[in-house]
Order: sequence, then structure tokens, then C-alpha cells
Amino acid sequence: MEVVLDGNSLSIEQIRAVARQKATVSVAPQARVKMQGSRDFIERSVAEGAAIYGVTTGIGEFARIQISPEQSAELQRRIIYSHSAGTGDPQPEDVVRAGMLLRANVLAKGYSGVRLSLLDTVLEMLNKGVVPFINEKGSVGTSGDLSPLSQFAEVALGEGRAFYKGELVSGAQAMKQAGVKPTDLTYKEGLGLINGSQVMTAGAALLVYDAERILKNALIASAMALDALRAVQRAYYPPVHRVRPFRGQNAVAGNLLRLFADSEIMANSTGRVQDGYSMRCTPQILGPSFDTLEYVRGIVNTEVNSAADNPLFFGEEGEYFAAGNFHGQAIAMVVDFLCIAMSEVANLSERHTNRMLNPVLSGLPDFLVEGKGLNSGLMVAQYTAAALVSENKVLSHPASVDSISVSADQEDHVSMGPIAVRKCTEILKNVRTVLAIEMMSAAQAFEFHEGRRPGKGTGAAYDVIRSKVPRLVDDRVLYPDIEHIRLMVEDCTILDAVEAEIGPLLLSRDMDLPKPNVKV
Repeated sequence: MEVVLDGNSLSIEQIRAVARQKATVSVAPQARVKMQGSRDFIERSVAEGAAIYGVTTGIGEFARIQISPEQSAELQRRIIYSHSAGTGDPQPEDVVRAGMLLRANVLAKGYSGVRLSLLDTVLEMLNKGVVPFINEKGSVGTSGDLSPLSQFAEVALGEGRAFYKGELVSGAQAMKQAGVKPTDLTYKEGLGLINGSQVMTAGAALLVYDAERILKNALIASAMALDALRAVQRAYYPPVHRVRPFRGQNAVAGNLLRLFADSEIMANSTGRVQDGYSMRCTPQILGPSFDTLEYVRGIVNTEVNSAADNPLFFGEEGEYFAAGNFHGQAIAMVVDFLCIAMSEVANLSERHTNRMLNPVLSGLPDFLVEGKGLNSGLMVAQYTAAALVSENKVLSHPASVDSISVSADQEDHVSMGPIAVRKCTEILKNVRTVLAIEMMSAAQAFEFHEGRRPGKGTGAAYDVIRSKVPRLVDDRVLYPDIEHIRLMVEDCTILDAVEAEIGPLLLSRDMDLPKPNVKV
């Protein structure tokens, strides 16, 4: 697969293909034309003696100081050195590769004023597997991801450190082994490599991709629990949701009915007319998380294909602007929103697990095991889910409401988006485990329904789980079982089996809802 950059149409799926599947990258011819026009303009402006931020002036608080054109190349190199100030563990390889891709896409958009050769160096690094060592902490998400992108830029210069074929080596060695010639820097090019939000946006894009698959797994987990608890199906029928036409709610309700269609367990009616909220309101609780994901996806897509740089050079118009397109607030806020949406997925899942384990609520054996007193069953698995749910609540405090002034108050509002991305990454890890515990509990609950078969979709999920995790008869160590199922959630083994049985599960964007009638 090849991804062709034009600055305008890069998708989250393409980002994932480059970041995780090593798809190759090239630049569209029209993007090269646009870039050259921008570069020609910047060179004319310098020749005319114009004062241009970060080109013939210092940066940040030093923007008031003008420098000569001859000093500009040295300024660009020193910008990289001075801004490489990160700390902490290395960023994951997929995030670094995605960040490089996104910065290349910004350059390809044609407003950054850099030479074509600089972009070619970045793409060659990507295509030949040079992955810069970038610390995960140190960016406040405004003036771009300055420190992380500076560490990437170091390697483009043949300096710093990088991973090549799994080994951490010097940037010079990595570039040499890969056969990539390091670049030099001239007007604007140090800033051109670092003055945007591409590392945090890269993390956000991969989170959107992963969250979509987690939400589909959450549908399966919820359906399994509702099937095992013999939920009253009328709560999910189309008329209920048609008159409250949120796309996510309607998608969840429709998917649930497909997942437990033909269930012999649910057909064995309890005689209840309605269930507790965590059962009856599953579409109303999960649905908003589906809708939130679509909103976040739209914002991330816009940022991915934006000119997130400063200054910007409009070659055709002959204009240059020093402004603030590097600011990461848009990404910071929506990732905070995604944290909340995904935490709620785990909240609901743990409540389903609790209901299955509580005999008063489920009508099933205590903690889903025989031998009461001698066996504890899945009791403490629910403790683990509860611990992770509580941790997610702490992690859901928004990073974007915080700001610390930097650069002698020149940069007096920052987004803290990188912190939001790190929090959300941890939340998604926790959600996968909480869902695995719900699925494990539901599979065990199915064993106590007198040989009745679960629904088409829930039954497919049960079969896959039982291929790795046998029925619990007497107490055994539980963490291997949880881990087996968590891995099947992460690699979509369960999801793939279910969709092979009943067809693709629908998301908010798949719903074509009629608008409700409005009488004036």
C-alpha cells in the first residue's frame, strides 16, 4: 500500500497503515508545485530584507531581535538544539511514525516555505524505517509539539538518537545504515519541522482508530451480558429509539438486537416488564460514546489536513503571516472528551459484570460458580474491573483546562494536549481489560442456562472465548483468563468472529435517520 500526500486528504486509516503496517509514502505532484511556490516567495522576501518571524528574527520572546540572512541557517539549527528538552520514556514507535507522517503532510500542504528536499528526507526516513527516539514528556501542546518534533528533527540532521531495525543507535548511525542522507537547514526549516501539533495529533488519530474497535467490542460485551441476564428485549426495539433520533443510540439498539437474535436464553422469559438502568438504558449510555467518537474523528481529520505551522507563506498571494495555527487546543479538548466517553464505556461494563455476579440480581449462582463457600468464582475479577474504572475516573479530569505560561509570558496560554493523549491511551488499555472481564463473566453465565444457546452474535463470541478460556468449575488463577480475552479484544479476534456471523456492526456514521417531524 502507498499513501500519497497532498496536504488535504490524509485519513486516519492511512495514518494507521503507515504507523503500524509500514505502508510507503510519497508526495503528490501538485503538492510539490504548491511547496515550490511557497519556497520561492520566502526566498524573495529574504532577499528584499523583510523581517520575518523565525527566519530573519529570533523566536518566541526574541522575535523582537532581527538577524541577518547569513545567520538564518545557524538559527534554524540552534532552534532544534534548544528545543530538544524532553524527558521520560520513549514515545511508542507507531506514534513517532504517525507524527513524522503528519508533519510531512503539513509541509506538503505548501504553506511552510521549506524546500522540497527537506520533505523528501522526512519521507525517506519513514520509508526506510528510521524511527527517532522521542521522549514522551515535555510538550505543552502549544507552539506545536516543540520538544518531541525537535528530537525528530535532530535525526533528520544526522544527530540525536533513533531506532533502526529495533536497535537504539545514534541518529548518524541510523541514517547511514538506512542509506538516508541527512539534511541541512536554511530559512524557516528548523521551525518548519517543529512548529505544529503533529505528535499529539498522531496520538489522537491512533486513539480514534483504536476507540472505534473498542466500542464495537463493548457492543458485544454488553449484548453477552444482556443475553445472560435475560434482559427484556422491548427496551431495544426500534420505535423506542426512532423517537429519540440520536445516531449513536439508534446504532447501539439495532446492533444489540442483531447480536442476541435467536437467543434461546432470552426466549426463556423472566416475566419482568423492565430491567435496571444499566441494562435497560444500554443504548442511551453507550450511544453518546459512539456519537462522541464521530465528533472527535471529525476534529482530528481536520487538524491532520491543516496548515498547523507558523509563520505561513502564501506564494500565490505574495503574503506572509505570523499567527497561531500551531496551537493544539482543538485536539486537546476533543481528546479530553474522548477520555470521558471511553471511561463511560468501562463504567457500564463493570455494572453489567456486577449484575451477573450478584445472585440477587441475576438469578444465577453466586459469583458464577458452584460450590458456594469453597469456591469464590469470579468475585475478585470484578474487583479488578472496579479498580480500573475508578482509575479511569481520575484520568478523565481534563488536561485542557490547565495552562501554564511559558517563554516569558509570550506564550501565555497552552493546551496540554499531549497529557490528554497519554491519559486517553491509559484509559483505553483499562477499558479493554474491563470489557474482557465482562465477556469472561457472560461466557461463564451462559453455562448456567440449562443448555440453551445464546444469540447468533453472542454465541459466536462465546465460542471464540471458549477456544481459549474453558468453563470455570473450581477456582483457578484468573489473570491468565483475563489476559487471553483482553488480547482477543485488542486484536479484534472476537469482533471478527461476530461480524463474520452477523455482518458489520454499525457506528453512528452508518445510521441514516429520518428527522423527527417538527410542527411550527
